[in-house]
Amino acid sequence: MRELSTITKAYDVRGVVPDEWDEDVARRIGAAFAELVWQESGATAIVTAHDMRDSSVPLSRAFAEGVLSRGVDVVEAGLGSTDLLYFASGSLGVPGAMFTASHNPAQYNGIKLCRAGATPVGQESGLATLREWAERDSYDRVPERTASISQRDLLAEYAAHLRSLVDLSTIRPLRVVVDAGNGMAGHTVPVVLDGLPLEVLPLYFELDGSFPHHEANPLDPANLVDLQAEVRRAGADLGLAFDGDADRVFVVDERGEPVSPSAITALVAVRELARGRGTTVIHNLITSRAVPEIVREHGGQPVRTRVGHSFIKAEMARTDAVFGGEHSAHYYFRDFWRADTGMLAAMHVLAALGEQSRPLSELTAGYSRYVASGEVNSTVADAAGRVAAVRQSFEEQDGVTVDELDGLTVDLPDGSWFNLRASNTEPLLRLNVEAPDEARMTSLRDRVLEMVRA
Repeated sequence: MRELSTITKAYDVRGVVPDEWDEDVARRIGAAFAELVWQESGATAIVTAHDMRDSSVPLSRAFAEGVLSRGVDVVEAGLGSTDLLYFASGSLGVPGAMFTASHNPAQYNGIKLCRAGATPVGQESGLATLREWAERDSYDRVPERTASISQRDLLAEYAAHLRSLVDLSTIRPLRVVVDAGNGMAGHTVPVVLDGLPLEVLPLYFELDGSFPHHEANPLDPANLVDLQAEVRRAGADLGLAFDGDADRVFVVDERGEPVSPSAITALVAVRELARGRGTTVIHNLITSRAVPEIVREHGGQPVRTRVGHSFIKAEMARTDAVFGGEHSAHYYFRDFWRADTGMLAAMHVLAALGEQSRPLSELTAGYSRYVASGEVNSTVADAAGRVAAVRQSFEEQDGVTVDELDGLTVDLPDGSWFNLRASNTEPLLRLNVEAPDEARMTSLRDRVLEMVRA
């Protein structure tokens, strides 16, 4: 029996198929998840969805067999994005399982799990128990009911719900290039944006889990090159790039220049605050300091959290926040069961642009106040020792403040700051730096990297 620790990550199950996991593992995980949610809440049904990878259908079917074996029904939503699965879990009021490896290469697959109402399942909130039960694969309880499997196409309902949250019907006509990266946005975008005053120019909408054109990971600038070129060639108003499971979206302005996820977070936060239905906005500690500044300027209350969707969602629930954003282009909405949805964030950007006459570069300029390094990774043998050395070097300086909410964050008197975090899964240190200008950012980045890589 396989050891599942290698594929059970902080927020999901993920690994190479079939080397690290296969249909037998999926069946055992299905049984364990069904038993977990039945014991917690008496759940009698679980909804599943899957992306376009070759292994996704066999794995999801095997998972369903495990669920059925514990007397719990399965509702198969079929092909879908991760946020469609969250919609299914929220609207149907049942736990969910999404089969996807998001932006990872073709040989990977995974499962993102949630409780009813799209409530997350993470390492500290069920995944550790799930791994233990799946490895044991033995249960004392005898199911009291014979479970069944059914299919339900939720794409139209998902699209209708999103369109009820952001009205694009009256915006000025826009030309938008959408790069689906051969991922699930190629399935959802045509339905969500159909019939609106938008000329959608599609890039790589064909569903293909081998990702023949580029990786479905817009966080890597190399994967934005085709989108940037097409925006410039077509004279488009903007470009949108989705990751493989379409829960994240990256934005390119009319010049083909990327708009930082922090600027998008600030833009959407202002729109949500303007609705007058709440004042709290969540941002992780790597998001630009412009975000909390802008939130306060618009009457909101910013709340800073650790990186990661389970932390964001937990804090949103605790504070009843209307919105949350991360530097990685995950955007969370109270009106979407506090779950992340790239599509809804994209619709907010389209609405903000289409409700006024300026180009996107001008519209977003006011939300971009500082210069950021982006995430810089360094392979190190002694991550804890390197972080301690960096801390010691900076904490002795006047006016410097240090905190360890998530890794090491150092604030300097001139408004510059950096965060240094160890990867959960690799021997890496991740550095993010922000400063008032390019020269100061570069100087600070290089100083920290010199110590990290010594």
